[in-house]
Amino acid sequence: MTSPHDLRNFWREVFALRGSVTLQVLPRVLTFGAIAAAIWIINELTHEFDFHLAVAPYEVAGAVLGLLLVLRTNAGYDRWWEARKLWGGIVNQSRNLAISGLSYGPNDPVWQAKFVRWVAAFPNVARCSLRGERDLPAVVALLGKEETSRIAAGGHMPTVVVLTLAQMLRQAMDDGSLDRMAFMQIDKERAALIDHIGGCERILKSPLPRVYAITIRRFIFLFLAALPFALLDKVGLVTPFVTMFVAYPILALDQTGVELQQPFATSRLGHLPLDEISQTIEKNLSDLLQLVQETTDDVSRESSAS
Repeated sequence: MTSPHDLRNFWREVFALRGSVTLQVLPRVLTFGAIAAAIWIINELTHEFDFHLAVAPYEVAGAVLGLLLVLRTNAGYDRWWEARKLWGGIVNQSRNLAISGLSYGPNDPVWQAKFVRWVAAFPNVARCSLRGERDLPAVVALLGKEETSRIAAGGHMPTVVVLTLAQMLRQAMDDGSLDRMAFMQIDKERAALIDHIGGCERILKSPLPRVYAITIRRFIFLFLAALPFALLDKVGLVTPFVTMFVAYPILALDQTGVELQQPFATSRLGHLPLDEISQTIEKNLSDLLQLVQETTDDVSRESSAS
């Protein structure tokens, strides 16, 4: 049974403009409506030529166009979903790295706090790197201005963070406060962060081939520009409105594919919520650090009392 909440969501999303491609495709829809209106007016004023065409070819062309649009949308969604899985990996690896560092690393509150802050800095730096940003206010709050400036000055900012983590782990091992076997395991978690950001950069720097978009959009133009010739006999005066009615879903699907193929850009409607994901990781790691330090304090008090 459909709940009232589901019904409210349905009607809210039917008429929503925010998060919709409607405003982006509306000028194109109106343009095809204007083309259809011009064709209808010329047809009404000119009786020497027959502008009417059969509907059958459009049915075949429409089926082919629908298939191409589905392929385009699926290609965009595949990129979006792969990016989300990679960021899910960043979430998991950040937690695993922090847990391993706190569990097997030096039993030093200062080292632990510094290590967790650097791990929490990685998703914030990765987010800004993928967006082409060098202003890192979230990182300043974690590491301070000096360290943030050093990161921002790096050619590849995420690598600077991971390098610092590797140096901290190596120093702990050299000091004897981190077992070599534990070091090797933690270092695998650290290296996985580079794998995930590398996967995101592959998506960022490898857009769908432009020839694919050109072919589909030319087909869309030819189909919608010629559609009024098949409608003149069928609907007459309302030809422009029927043309726009057909144009809207076609153009909306095309634009949806465009929006999905760049999942990191905030200018795209379907971009991933990287700010929220980064904040969640930071909070999880902060809570984890607090829990470990409280547990250590309790153990110390019990030992002193005994």
